[in-house]
This record gives sequence, C-alpha cells and structure tokens, in this order.
Amino acid sequence: MVSSAPELLALHGVRVLGSPSIDDVAGLFDLPAREVADVLLDAEASGWARHHAWYGSTSWSLTDAGKAENERQLAAELDAVEGARFSARTLHLYFLDFNERHVNAVTRWQFNAGVDARVDKAVLRELGLLDAELRRICSALSRHVNRFGVHPPRHRATLDRVRAGDRAWLDAPGRASCHLAWMSFHEDLVATLGIERGAEESLRSKRW
Repeated sequence: MVSSAPELLALHGVRVLGSPSIDDVAGLFDLPAREVADVLLDAEASGWARHHAWYGSTSWSLTDAGKAENERQLAAELDAVEGARFSARTLHLYFLDFNERHVNAVTRWQFNAGVDARVDKAVLRELGLLDAELRRICSALSRHVNRFGVHPPRHRATLDRVRAGDRAWLDAPGRASCHLAWMSFHEDLVATLGIERGAEESLRSKRW
C-alpha cells in the first residue's frame, strides 16, 4: 500500500473537489492549510493551477497542464504498487452501475421535492445501499492507495444529515453534499486511471 505524498494530494484535491478553497483541500486529506497553500502557489508558478478571487473568497482550479501533471503523478503512484492498476480498473467497471443508480436516486429526489414521503424514503433506502457499496469499493482500493479511504466517511456523514431531516445536504449547491461526496470519489477514480468520464460507457463492453 502507498500513502500519497502531500504535494500530490494538494494538487489532486483541487481536481477532486472542483474549485475548492485551500481549507477545503486541507480538510479533505487532513493536511495543514499552510502546506496546501505552499504547494498550490508553487503549482501556480509552474502553470499548473490558478486562483480565483470572488468577493473576498479564493478558489483554485487546475490548468490543462496541471491536470496532465496530476495524472502523471497518479499513474506513477498506481504503477508503483503491484496489482494496483488491475484492481482499480476492475473496481471502476464494478462502480459504473452503482454510479448510474446514484445519479437516478438524486434525480428522483430532486423531482419529488419532498412532495411524496414514500419517494423520499425509497431514495434514502437506495442511497443507504449505495453507501455500503462505496465503503466496499474504497476499502478494496485503499489496500493499494490509502487516500481512497477519505470518501466513505464524507458520504455517510452527509447522508446521515439528510436522514436527520436536513434535505439540503443531499444535493444543494454551496456545500459538501452527499451528491458532491459521491462525485468527488468518482473524479478521484477516473483521474487515477486517466479516463475521461465521457469515455466510461464504452468501457463496459471491453475487458481490461
């Protein structure tokens, strides 16, 4: 098993979270905020990252060169562990059906808008089953690369908040929602494998 270097995690966190703050990245991977800031400032100087200031807050994004550098780092990390790439590819294919179910569940929740309590209950039951699958997938991935262990607790914590009655934590923008936690794992996995999301469906009929 490999533990990802802080330099990789800081850059990768920007991609996984999508326009995060330094504190967001630090919180995701339990890194000192000062260390994340130093890495991202260096990445900006190298042309790999950009910062965006809006009304007193700052977010970060990766340039195309930064995405390429991040994928290079991820590929090297994955190939350094025997069997890791085969396992990640296999688990990615396994994940695709669950991802489709998660998207469908969130869509049902949005269209229902709390009108029918039976629909909400069914969606939460489905998301509970998917949460268990996410834990199994990340547990298997973490045997090779331990950073995947951060995703299940984030998904479970937000799902628990929805179950407790705070509907906004399922999919509302501007917060680390249940939907965003799932999407963050998805982005982590495809970035690690160097796969474009638009190409995923074609992989279902192929063998690695």
